[in-house]
Parts: sequence; structure tokens; C-alpha cells
Amino acid sequence: MQSNDIEGLINRVAIGDRAAFISLYKMTSPKLMGICLRILNNRGDAEDAVQEIYVKVWQRSRTFTAGSSNPTAWLATIARNHAIDLIRARKPAPDDLEAAYDVADDTMPSPEAQVGIKDEGRRIDKCLAELDPVHAGAVRRAYVEGLSYLELSEQMKVPMNTVRTWLRRSLLKLRECMQR
Repeated sequence: MQSNDIEGLINRVAIGDRAAFISLYKMTSPKLMGICLRILNNRGDAEDAVQEIYVKVWQRSRTFTAGSSNPTAWLATIARNHAIDLIRARKPAPDDLEAAYDVADDTMPSPEAQVGIKDEGRRIDKCLAELDPVHAGAVRRAYVEGLSYLELSEQMKVPMNTVRTWLRRSLLKLRECMQR
């Protein structure tokens, strides 16, 4: 699945091309279904979510700016946000303060933990800056945007095994940097 192909399809969808929409769905729905399944943990809910996501894609395709962002990441962001919204909608609205306390999200990190997370993020950014810029970009695209080895290989125009080697070596360097 080429990023340029997806970008072209999104641009054609923006002008109302139904055939392009069908092609876009066929090319990208497995990835978006995987995202929804991971977040929702229910196949039926994930299937419903994917349908709603493609309605949003049809409606929002005009807002996609070619060249400014990765089209796969743009689609994945829409899917992720929609799935998270569905989870949030599942939580019952508390009637009073006591009920709100019972429904409180215990998984939310404390303020101290949030500071620690931000500090860890800064350390990761600092360590990424020590890597070769091409390798750091590959790490970000693989582990933040969720691109596969094949997608990275195609985008970077290098063999897939080279991408694997870059990522493995970069992760080792990051681990070493984080342990300092």
C-alpha cells in the first residue's frame, strides 16, 4: 500500500469520486479495523466503528492536505479518536459527586506520574536527537505512527531488511541512552 496511492484516493474522494472511496476502503479498512479492535476489544463494536469512520472520511476528505501529513496516519488518527470517543461514551454520567467518585478513572496517572511521563518524553526526544536523522525518523514513523517495515521500506526507498536493521540498532542506542 503506497502512501501516494492512498493520498491520491483521498483527494479523489474529496471531489466525490465513489470508485475512489471504494478503493480507499479496500486498501485501508484492514488497518483501521485492527486499530478499532485493539481499542474497543469487541469485533461487533469495531465493525460498527469502521463504518462510522468511513462516513467521517467521506465528509472530511476535503480537509486532508496532501503532502503535509502521512495519509495513513491521518486515517489512523480518525479511527483512533473515534474508537476512544466510543469508549468514553460508554461510561455512565454520574448523578452526584459520590457517583462521580465511583466512576472516576483510576487509570489516570496522578499529577506526579504525569510529570514523570513528560520528563521521560523529554529524555526520549533527547536520545532520538542523538540518532542519525533518517534513523530517528524511521523510529518515529514505526513506533508513533504505526507504519510497518514494508511501508517504511517503500517510503524510504530502501530494502526492508535495511529498515529492520536501522530500527533494531536505533532501539539499542535509545535503550543505552535512556540508561545513562
